[in-house]
Amino acid sequence: MNKCHSNTELSSHEGTRCQFNGSKADIKLGIDVHQDFYVVVEQVGGTNPKPPQRFQKQAFLHWAAKLTQSGVEVYAVYEACGFGFSLQRQLSALGIVCHVVCPQKLDERNKRVKTDGLDAKALCLKLDRFVQGNRAALAIVRVPTEEEERSRAIHRQREQLVGARKRLEAQGRSLMVNHGLDPVQNWWKPRTFAALPVPQWVRELLGNSQPILFALQEKIAALTLQLQSAAAPNQPRGLGKMTSVVIDREIGDWHRFNNRRQIASYTGLCPGEYSSGNTRLQSCVTKHGNPRLRAALVELAWRLVRFQPNYKPVRKWRQILAKGGANRTGPIATGAARKKAIVAVARQLAVDLWRIKTGRLRAEQLGLTI
Repeated sequence: MNKCHSNTELSSHEGTRCQFNGSKADIKLGIDVHQDFYVVVEQVGGTNPKPPQRFQKQAFLHWAAKLTQSGVEVYAVYEACGFGFSLQRQLSALGIVCHVVCPQKLDERNKRVKTDGLDAKALCLKLDRFVQGNRAALAIVRVPTEEEERSRAIHRQREQLVGARKRLEAQGRSLMVNHGLDPVQNWWKPRTFAALPVPQWVRELLGNSQPILFALQEKIAALTLQLQSAAAPNQPRGLGKMTSVVIDREIGDWHRFNNRRQIASYTGLCPGEYSSGNTRLQSCVTKHGNPRLRAALVELAWRLVRFQPNYKPVRKWRQILAKGGANRTGPIATGAARKKAIVAVARQLAVDLWRIKTGRLRAEQLGLTI
C-alpha cells in the first residue's frame, strides 16, 4: 500500500495526490539528460526513489507515455543544458508536467561522488519537495516558445560568425608578428590584402584564410541587415536598431516580469552579498542570468552617456562617468569606479526598458528623447 505523510498540505492544482487504501499516487521523474540516452529515477507518491534506469531516447518517451495512461499525474524535471527544450516539449505533449531547472551542484553533502544515477535521484527528490509545495526546491527556467527560439537564433549565429571572423583575423596578424612583420588591421579586405607588404610565402598562407574571412563578412552583413529591419520604429536616441532587437529577443516576453526586482535580477547586474550577524559585505555583480542581455545593456549604457545626457541615471553618475576635460569638475574617477557606475546605469536601464515595453511609462517621462 502506498503511503504519504498525513501532515503534508497539498494544493488542489497539483493533480492526483497520494492516497491510502491502495489508490494510485503521482509519479515524479528525475532525468539526467545526455546526447544518446537518459538516466531516469522514478518516485511513486512518497515512497523511496527507485533505482536509476537508462533509456534510449525513443524508448524513454514510449515508457513515459505508458505512465500517463494509468491516469496518474506525472511530473518530470531535468537540468537546462546544450540539448535545448525539445524533451520538455515532448513530455508536455504527453501530458506530463515537465520542469527545466538551472544547472547546479547536486552533490549537496560534498561527498565528491558524482554519477548519472545520483544526479537523477537528487533531481527527483527536489521535484518531490517542489510538488509537495516547497517552491524554493527548484530554480525553474522559463521555456521559450519555438518562435522565440527561432528569432534569437539569428542574432546568436551572427555573434558566433563575428567571433569566428575575429579569431581568423587575429591568427593572420599573429603570423605577421611572429615573422617580424608589422601587423595590418583588416588585412583580409581585398584592397588591403592586395597591397600587403609581406613576403610571397606569407601571402600564400594568409590567402588560405582570406576568402573565408571575406565570406564571413558577407554573411555577417546580411544578418545585420535582417536584424536591423526587424527593429521597431521611433526608438529612443542612441538605442540602436541592432541593440534593440537583441535585447527584445533575449528577453522574449517583457510581461513575464512582475516587478523591477525580477528584471534587474535576470540581467545579473545586481551586487552579490555575503552577510552574517552584524557584518554586511557586498561584492561584484552576481552575473546570474542572461550573459548576452547583460553585455548588450552595458554597451547600450555607454552609448546613452553620450546620446541621452538628460536620462536620470546618466545625470546621477555623470561626474564619475565623464572623462577628463574642460567640462569636468573634481578629480578624475578611477577605472573601477567608472565600471561600477556604468553597471548601475545598465541595471536601471533594464528596469526602465521594462516599464516602457509594458506600457507603464513613456520614454519621454524617463528623460529619453526619441
